[in-house]
Amino acid sequence: MKNKIILITGATSGIGKQTAISLATMGATVIVTGRNQQNGEEAIKEIKAISKNENIDLILADISTIAGIKSLVTKFKSKYNHLDILINNAGLAGNEYKITVDGFEANFAVNVVAPYVLTTLLLDTLKAGENARVITLTGGDLPSKIQLDNIQSEKSFDGLSTYSQTKMIMMCLMYEFSQRQLNSNITINICYPGQASTSMTQNVTAGMLPFLMRPIFPIFKLLVRPDNGKSAKKASRSSAYLASSKDVENKTGIYCDKYVQLKEMPKVVTDVYNRKYIWDKVTELTTGKI
Repeated sequence: MKNKIILITGATSGIGKQTAISLATMGATVIVTGRNQQNGEEAIKEIKAISKNENIDLILADISTIAGIKSLVTKFKSKYNHLDILINNAGLAGNEYKITVDGFEANFAVNVVAPYVLTTLLLDTLKAGENARVITLTGGDLPSKIQLDNIQSEKSFDGLSTYSQTKMIMMCLMYEFSQRQLNSNITINICYPGQASTSMTQNVTAGMLPFLMRPIFPIFKLLVRPDNGKSAKKASRSSAYLASSKDVENKTGIYCDKYVQLKEMPKVVTDVYNRKYIWDKVTELTTGKI
């Protein structure tokens, strides 16, 4: 991984930070993004200390907004002339319905729009690299069907169910993206890290769970209690594998599970109607904004 340039969103904590440590230990130049200067600087210091690698950089950006994503891209391109690996790690599981400044539902903005816009705006720097890779993290307990008439919670918002819907929508979008880049040097893949104790999981409330699952909320909280990064380190294996393994160097549109095993992409994701409908919808929503 020496001489590889890697950008990881939301990597100042949790799974993203552990992924950064893993890839930095392999010798890569790693750029992490975050929203808070102090947290970012502390993360950079920790990543450098553990990996024994000084080639770690921080870019502050709020990827919940189009302006924040564009700012991130501008800052990156001002310092680097190519990108080898982009890891769309940042995610959001919001506990209430919110609309961003761009008019998107917040979960949709971070989990769907951000990976699409960031990847799109960095295509030229990815193509300037050799055998570039894009990896996007998904969630667990994904639905068996996509609510195409409710992709931004227009009809209903339901905590973790809404989060899971946006992750499935993202998978359709990025799979379609992979098919549109078949003739390029870029592979676009998806991984599921598994459950881990992160700031996102620790902020889940009982009200975000499906009604029938709320009685077991205390058990859920036990599973995601702080563990000094132990579970996040384990959960970073799938994204680190897709970023570094020669076994997947020329493979695109693939899915890696939490056991670091390649699995078939869910049929709801590969369904031509689903993925093209979502691609057209997200393209329409972002036209004129990027």
